Amino acid sequence: MLIRRPRDSLQALQRRTRELKQQVDSVFSESQLKGALEASKRRDIYQRCIQLKQAIDENKNALQKLSKADEPAPVGNYNQKKEEQNRLLDKLTHQLQELAGSISRENKTEIGTLTKKEEDGDSAEEDEEDDDEEESEESGGEEEETEEEEEEKQESKSHQQATGEEYIALGDFTAQQVGDLTFKKGEILHIIEKKPDGWWMAKDAKGNKGLIPRTYLEPYDKEESQESSEESSEGDVKVGDETAEGAEVKQRTDSHWSAVRKAISEQVNTVDVLTTMGTIPAGFRPSTLFQLLEEGTQFRASYFLQPALTPSQLAFRDLMWDAKTGTIKSRPSRVSFILTLWSCKMIPPPGTSIQVLSRHVRLCLFDGNKVLSNVHTVRATWQPKQPKTWTFSPQVTGILPCLLDGDCFIRSNSSSPDLGILFELGISYIRNSTGERGELSCGWVFLKLFDASGIPIPAKTYELLLNGGTPYEKGVEVDPAVSRRAHGSVFQQIMIMRRQPQLLVKLRSLNRGSRNILSLLPETLIGSMSCIHLLIFYRQILGDVLLKDRPSMQSADLISNPVLATFPKLLEEPDVMDALRSSWAEKESTLKRSEKRDREFLKAAFLLVYHDCALPLLHSTVLPPFRWAEEETEAARWKVIADFLKQNRDNEGALQALLSPDAIHEPFDISEQTYDFLGEIRKNAA
Repeated sequence: MLIRRPRDSLQALQRRTRELKQQVDSVFSESQLKGALEASKRRDIYQRCIQLKQAIDENKNALQKLSKADEPAPVGNYNQKKEEQNRLLDKLTHQLQELAGSISRENKTEIGTLTKKEEDGDSAEEDEEDDDEEESEESGGEEEETEEEEEEKQESKSHQQATGEEYIALGDFTAQQVGDLTFKKGEILHIIEKKPDGWWMAKDAKGNKGLIPRTYLEPYDKEESQESSEESSEGDVKVGDETAEGAEVKQRTDSHWSAVRKAISEQVNTVDVLTTMGTIPAGFRPSTLFQLLEEGTQFRASYFLQPALTPSQLAFRDLMWDAKTGTIKSRPSRVSFILTLWSCKMIPPPGTSIQVLSRHVRLCLFDGNKVLSNVHTVRATWQPKQPKTWTFSPQVTGILPCLLDGDCFIRSNSSSPDLGILFELGISYIRNSTGERGELSCGWVFLKLFDASGIPIPAKTYELLLNGGTPYEKGVEVDPAVSRRAHGSVFQQIMIMRRQPQLLVKLRSLNRGSRNILSLLPETLIGSMSCIHLLIFYRQILGDVLLKDRPSMQSADLISNPVLATFPKLLEEPDVMDALRSSWAEKESTLKRSEKRDREFLKAAFLLVYHDCALPLLHSTVLPPFRWAEEETEAARWKVIADFLKQNRDNEGALQALLSPDAIHEPFDISEQTYDFLGEIRKNAA
């Protein structure tokens, strides 16, 4: 019996061509109204043009490879029909090119500058027919004609003034291809031409000319050159004082940024070396959010899990007792939703001179000026065959580590109109030659959660194009070598855009059950959905101890409660949290339905599991100290934890292991048993 292969037959390709024609016609009919549609709708039409063009190319390639021998049955006028299909596909391609071109001209947007990476507001960098996509969206295409003419005049004037300007190099740069200009840190360069793609034509003191990346430059002030030279020799870094185009960026003034800037400046020499060697792209930087985590506990989840005081410091602000229900009150907040990390695409991998220990995304709430929440980290997985693609694991269950959980809950009660989520992609690495360890940012993006009128952005999937540099720099690209090649035809430029680094995330709205669960958490917190039920147990026990059972609301005595004293540490040791999660899942599977509905019974059972599992592990002398991104240490800890949990199952609890004469314990410390809530609360909570 002859098996029909519809994908390899002319008839199947004809049917596919008819479907593509219908889709193209549909796009054209929608585009007739594009003048009355908002910018987002026009971008949607433009994106569909891209997708249809790719589908047409695939169909055309399959058609070219097709021969009569592939047909399951004889076809009359085969070559003629095949040629007709080719002509029709060419016609569809031409129609899409015209439509894409018209939309591009209408938005005054060059495809190579569709991302926020080119947004700097300086007319010296703008072409008469180009405009930044985000700027176009904000203005809605409603600028007056007279304003456009004035901008063009200013643009021309600025471009003329650019010739002959002097800039100082902030770091070493080695030519990446023919036509580039190599220079050293501190060298004075004369700018001949400022190109809109971010690569400027410059001349050095010896008369050599070539292209240089604008992100390495800072305007040169002759009067302050001596002072600048001294600062440069000390390895200090002036981050974000102004962009390459001269647009002013707000100087960071808060205290934690000063510490971060100092820590970053100490790592810049290493990053400069790696960049010069070609090991990392020019847009990589020392990780900003990692430095915040290293600075202290202020940006850790364990800090934000603690209750906050009211301004009078006489009562708890986000922990209240509900006498009717006999537990803590629900606390609705301005921001409460679930975020799913899907994947990262086109992330340039580092060279072979460094070994990558971890790929991850760090995220926090941000208002464009300061961090407003804990910094939450989700580790990514990747395949050696696709090193540029990172993936995450939504809905972590079973033994899968919570560190891989791509489902995150977000809560905040901040009233800032600029509130959003700051994502920073990072890698932990070790240099093969020196053994030096470090953290690099591979790009960042800021997703604003409210529009200009204060309306929350819709719950949907977002493709976020990444910026290079730090969150306090503007106009830096992750890999300038990719974007500057954005020339040629419209569809060549489209393919360049598809090679830009990006992060895919999904915002999920809450149903009633999820909303009730999240409302039991602190007002501001980001964490893993796989651990949320454990956090709620902690909050309920916290409410019992501080609000219900405390002898007097004025009492500030130490409280004997090992769970309250130690549970926040689990947020900094995710493998111990996984052990608790696994042990509780086993215990919960043995409970009856009536027991699961009894809140007090569940809390009592949870306390027993915690004392049998987490508490002994936190103070075990066998368990190596937790160290981030150390594979040997992580493996050793997992083995100790797995062996301990197995003993617990075999012996029906940890008591036998704890009382064994072979067990070695840490010296007793009163802090293991006592909870000092005055020392733990967040007095300066915003």
